[in-house]
Amino acid sequence: MTQQLSVSKRDGRKEALDLDKIHRVITWAAEGLNNVSVSQVELKSHIQFYDGIRTEDIHETIIKSAADLISKDTPDYQYLAARLAIFHLRKKAYGRFEPPKLYDHVVKLVEDKRYDQHLLSDYTQSEFEQMDQFIDHSRDLNFSYAAVKQLEGKYLVQNRVTGDIYESAQFLYILVAASLFSDYPKETRLDYVKRFYDAVSLFKISLPTPIMSGVRTPTRQFSSCVLIECADSLDSINATSSAIVKYVSQRAGIGINAGRIRALGSPIRNGEAYHTGCVPFYKHFQTAVKSCSQGGVRGGAATLFYPLWHLEVENLLVLKNNRGVDDNRVRHLDYGVQFNKLMYTRLIKDGFITLFSPSDVPGLYDAFFEDQQLFEELYVKYEQDESIRKKRIKAIELFSMFLQERASTGRIYLQNVDHCNTHSPFDAKVAPIRQSNLCLEIALPTKPLNDVNDETGEIALCTLSAFNLGAIESLDELEELAELAVRALDNLLDYQEYPVPAAYNATMGRRTLGVGVINFAYYLAKNGKRYSDGSANSLTHKTFEAIQYYLMKASNELAKEKGACPKFNETTYSQGIMPIDTYKKDLDSVCDEPLHLDWDALRESIKAHGMRNSTLSALMPSETSSQISNATNGIEPPRGHISVKASKDGILKQVVPEYERLKDQYELLWDIPSNDGYLQLVGIMQKFVDQTISANTNYDPNKFDGGKVPMKLLLKDLLTAYKLGVKTLYYHNTRDGASDAQDEFKPQADDGCEGGACKI
Repeated sequence: MTQQLSVSKRDGRKEALDLDKIHRVITWAAEGLNNVSVSQVELKSHIQFYDGIRTEDIHETIIKSAADLISKDTPDYQYLAARLAIFHLRKKAYGRFEPPKLYDHVVKLVEDKRYDQHLLSDYTQSEFEQMDQFIDHSRDLNFSYAAVKQLEGKYLVQNRVTGDIYESAQFLYILVAASLFSDYPKETRLDYVKRFYDAVSLFKISLPTPIMSGVRTPTRQFSSCVLIECADSLDSINATSSAIVKYVSQRAGIGINAGRIRALGSPIRNGEAYHTGCVPFYKHFQTAVKSCSQGGVRGGAATLFYPLWHLEVENLLVLKNNRGVDDNRVRHLDYGVQFNKLMYTRLIKDGFITLFSPSDVPGLYDAFFEDQQLFEELYVKYEQDESIRKKRIKAIELFSMFLQERASTGRIYLQNVDHCNTHSPFDAKVAPIRQSNLCLEIALPTKPLNDVNDETGEIALCTLSAFNLGAIESLDELEELAELAVRALDNLLDYQEYPVPAAYNATMGRRTLGVGVINFAYYLAKNGKRYSDGSANSLTHKTFEAIQYYLMKASNELAKEKGACPKFNETTYSQGIMPIDTYKKDLDSVCDEPLHLDWDALRESIKAHGMRNSTLSALMPSETSSQISNATNGIEPPRGHISVKASKDGILKQVVPEYERLKDQYELLWDIPSNDGYLQLVGIMQKFVDQTISANTNYDPNKFDGGKVPMKLLLKDLLTAYKLGVKTLYYHNTRDGASDAQDEFKPQADDGCEGGACKI
């Protein structure tokens, strides 16, 4: 007689193995999906049953079997695998498939110190029961497999040591909404909670990692981006390092402006000693950035900024490359090099760029950001002053060196500081932009710290979210979504905590937000538009006009209720200047789409009532948060119809939205013939976006003789971006011969660029 095999349940009980139960779960997961086969999943799983096998192991094997079947021909396996993973996740969290009642769940997790106790003090049991009616747990079944694994890995409340998970996605969404509107009047707040819950759980608004993983927990720091400026003193350097540690530990990406630090060999203490230069202090910042792992959610990272004309620039440009020794490299930071019109003019005229230590040229560093005319006057004056230490270098050589390092590492970025200040919501005379952030989309005023408790310094924070362009049917929907996003993020500024006084004061004074977009590639595909041929230019203009207009309108309405931000007088908006007044007019030659909304009426209302927020828009990469919405990254074209991303759970495959219907409409990254069309679209977006944009340049060496991208082309793209008003450039991506499905960053080899001088 054959022995009946048993299985070990999650709670330790044993029961007889029931193959029909396994079959029923897979059949449930396959319901309503196209081109999926239950028997194929069962066959592929190859489960080796033995007495006492854990049900958890059976389930994980079946999930992996379904995930392995995801392909362009059978994309719906990503939903079958996701449903099986959701089933498994809920069993782990609740011991059953059906989630508990919201109130009971919150009480339990507050007692366990997983949720912030304010939830129970702010809301009554009756209100939780009403919120329970808002929740639609079936929306869990809209996730793709990659989304579920990202939720498990980064966003759901869990014990990261044991791997225990305590919630499922709909509780995440409703409790984020409840937290963000807890201070609203009782008569209206549940309406906002419901509307915001619907917007995020239906993927119309995408939330960033710090908000999804942190709001509702006792950790209260949710700003995605932190900008810290360093002065040229030991006290400021140490204060900067301390602030970096505090913010890296709380999930923020860091931008460091170290451009003021004097060059190697400069006198200190009135000539008592020579300065050690920038590199030792950059190493100090690198150590601070890498000191914390951000609670297992993501690793610490930072981008450090300095001007192209810094006397040490030739040593600084190579800090990230693999040549050299550890003593003269600082490889675990990324770098943002700062340019302006004078630098480009010297390049075009085949002239020289003169390098200075900022400490030797009074007023030059500040003028670089605040006043372009004054900068040029001072720069020329100091060039002619023979008493000042300096070095001249051909502009073409310096630009070529910058571009070669950018190409070889992929992660030497660019900031056009004049565009950041002339096309800005801030008055550069009183609140100049002197840096960006880790991902090159934030442009906010900063002031150096003298010590970590310095209240006169200014650490800039930006709190982010994004509209899912693929989930909207009409631009009119953006008005409601903008209201929800602005109100929720503005509330977050008061709800969160501030470990450094300079960050609190700056945030309360400026109340800066950054709302971006995801799924732009899908948005173009479903509208029959392409990146490369200009067909998307008018649609992009109309879309980003609506985004900025409705965000500004929402902030203006909020100012009528709660008052304008205290430092509104330091914005150009207070002077009645709109983004449509200050953009680079060269853009009109590539897009002549007229304005469609009533900017003059908005201008008058803003002059009369102000705005609650100094900034409202920024286009971020959204690499992982877009996966949650099964969306394409930010504004980027996909590399393949299937993206393959590495995670701690292995390889995650995700198929572009509506692949079967739209596969011929998607324009894939390496099919785009040049960066021209993409840069035009970025310029059009930048016309309206009040901060900046994580924009990439992309090159396929195989298209060029000898497999090398000509330096002349790299220079042309830099000048094109500048001419169109692009403020920042993020990654330099190079096709490396890997499968186009690999949606991972691969930098170009060191020799992938053609060097030497060229004229433009």
